[in-house]
Amino acid sequence: MQTDPAPDSSARWRILHSEASRGWGGQEHRVMAELSGFQRRGCPVWVLAHPQSQILKRATQAGMGRRECAFDRRLLPIDAVRLALWLRRERIQIVNTHSSRDGWLLGIAARLARTPLLIRSRHIDVSYPNAWVSRHAFTTFADHVLTTSQKITDHFQSIFHLSGGHITTLPTGIDVSRFHPEGAEAELPVNCDPGAPPVIGMVSVLRSWKGHAVFFDAVRRLRAAGRDFQFVVVGGGAPVENYAGIARQHGVEGQVVFTGHREDIPNVLRALDVLCIPSIKHEGVPQIGLQALACGTAVVGSDCGGIPEIIQEGKTGRITAAGDSTALAARIAEAIDHPDDTKRMIQAGRAMVEQHHSLDHMLDRLEDIYRRHLGASAAR
Repeated sequence: MQTDPAPDSSARWRILHSEASRGWGGQEHRVMAELSGFQRRGCPVWVLAHPQSQILKRATQAGMGRRECAFDRRLLPIDAVRLALWLRRERIQIVNTHSSRDGWLLGIAARLARTPLLIRSRHIDVSYPNAWVSRHAFTTFADHVLTTSQKITDHFQSIFHLSGGHITTLPTGIDVSRFHPEGAEAELPVNCDPGAPPVIGMVSVLRSWKGHAVFFDAVRRLRAAGRDFQFVVVGGGAPVENYAGIARQHGVEGQVVFTGHREDIPNVLRALDVLCIPSIKHEGVPQIGLQALACGTAVVGSDCGGIPEIIQEGKTGRITAAGDSTALAARIAEAIDHPDDTKRMIQAGRAMVEQHHSLDHMLDRLEDIYRRHLGASAAR
């Protein structure tokens, strides 16, 4: 099933993004951020996704074009030919793939269709045991590679020998008018009365590498030290009960409250005194870090992946060694105990996001890449 976007006389590039995941996390947020931005700039845009995926539902609500695909490996040759014909028929100029399955499928289809520009986006840092095979996903089936952190870019250039002109580091841009220090605060299941204890939280998809166990152990240490803080975990993606069980194992089940998935993330961030990003692996530049800086929320992050690229030690936030719950507890307390230093970091973080990580900044840089590959005439 598919629907077409409404025709627009100002339309320029015809853009398709594909995503094989059915869930809803940072990667899917990035797809929608790019497509929504270019849709506002007058481009016809499409999403190719699983019929049961969250992103397909949201693309439909946003009035984007859509096409369904089950991403069944057994049907890859047939699906590749069908998609190639569809790409030609819709005159798609830019294809951007985001996961392994859709990367190979759309890579083949776009080459068969002779799509002018094929982009491969990579959001997390993982190992590639068979680098020779994987290299084709980022060379043969990609005219340009986008990563969300310099660490991922450096890794790719090391193992795949990509030239600087073939790969670009571009974290997800933040809507600085929506993520702003001024605005409503979320009603969280904690004491929000004036003079209530500070609220320390995590906001992320519930995944093993996000470091929830480290956070829970830091909570235990802070409570043992007599610190009167409140703790909240925001996010879905896995059963909350599983993570409540991990909190129970660390002896803090009654000290941490869970909200599940929330859509009002700017309000949530404004309600926190400190956001923790204790990831232990795979991390690029996390959107929640940039969003927190934009909202004027203090951040303590681990040195995992691209986190230190935005949570710069002593400048825009505080950094600890990944997996070190003792250090995490100490830096949380420091953020509360040294408000002047924390305020200085908050102000620097907001300025950094406005100057280098806004949504418009990301879209402008993407337009530069499109023009470099397609030329000015293709944009008309």
